[in-house]
Order: sequence, then C-alpha cells, then structure tokens
Amino acid sequence: MKRKGVWAGVALIVMMAVGGVGWYQQQLTAGVDGGPVGGPIELPSTRGEFSLEHLDDDQLAVLFFGYTHCPDVCPMSLAVVRQALTELEPTQRERLVPLMVSLDPERDSLARLEEYLAFFGERFIGATGSTAQLEELAGRYGVVWRKVDAPDSAMNYTIDHSSSLYLVDREGEIQRRVLYSPSHRGLLAALHETL
Repeated sequence: MKRKGVWAGVALIVMMAVGGVGWYQQQLTAGVDGGPVGGPIELPSTRGEFSLEHLDDDQLAVLFFGYTHCPDVCPMSLAVVRQALTELEPTQRERLVPLMVSLDPERDSLARLEEYLAFFGERFIGATGSTAQLEELAGRYGVVWRKVDAPDSAMNYTIDHSSSLYLVDREGEIQRRVLYSPSHRGLLAALHETL
C-alpha cells in the first residue's frame, strides 16, 4: 500500500514538472505563432497622452501590466525594473521608458498612479484606459487578467493577472518577454542583450 502511495506521489511530481516545462516554453514564444503580438499602445498617462510612437528610434518601453492595490507581484516587479535600471550605464538607462499599464481603471486614476510610481523613480510612467481598451491591449500582449471579488477584504476585489515584463519598441514589436522573478538578473540580462 505504501509503495502505491509513493508511485502516485512520483507520478504527480512528474506531471507537475511536465506541465511546468510546457508553461515555461509557452512563456518564451513571444511573437511566435500563437504568442503575443504586441502592437501600438496609446493611453492617457501620468505624462499626458502616451504613445509608443513617441519613443525615439533607439528607445524601448519596459512594459508591465498590473495595478496599484496589488499586494506583492506588482511592487516586486516594479522594484526589479528599478534595480535593473540602476545597474545600467547612463546612456543605456536613457534608452528605456518604464511603463506600467493599470488593469484597474476603477481605482487607479492617473493621480493615484503618479503617487504610487513615485516610490519607484521619477522616470516611471503610469497609464490606463477604459475596460474595453485594456481588454484589447492585454489580449494583444498575451496578458491574462480577471477581477476577483474579495468581500471580506477592505479592498473589495483584487485582480489576478499574468506578470511578465515586455521590452517593446516604438512600433509595438516585442523585443523580449521576461518572466516574473523577484530577482532583477533576468531583466538585466535581457536588457544587455537587447540594447
């Protein structure tokens, strides 16, 4: 009986590993058949109307989708971006525009985004739009998100969302998709390879 339990445990671990590998490979297919296609971003922002087209030819947006009431992934991802930027040469840093698109237009006004992003640095831009705009944009970038009611919380709801970072040029082409990590090393490596 114990042997069956051990084999069942081993089978479960193998299934989880295979599923994890499949998920990881899916995350690496940016711009490949069925992967995120990117495209233009034009939204109201903390710096006026934001458009990728306003970037210089040699600039990239470091794009993240999240929301300001996020308890963990969003502040961690923004801290990762901040840390990676500090380790770049000044000329490289000037080529990057950190951009957070809020998936919570109900609570994240531009004033709220500006106040929140100030904790991460003056270069960070916040943008948001209508739910319809965000659904269309998130769909093109392969971002999965949904509102989750939390009636026992003071927040009333949270937003579950995927948490990759995207390096995007002025045409909206995804140069790199960087998986979520609490370490800035993966983003820094992607930036060195792309800049």
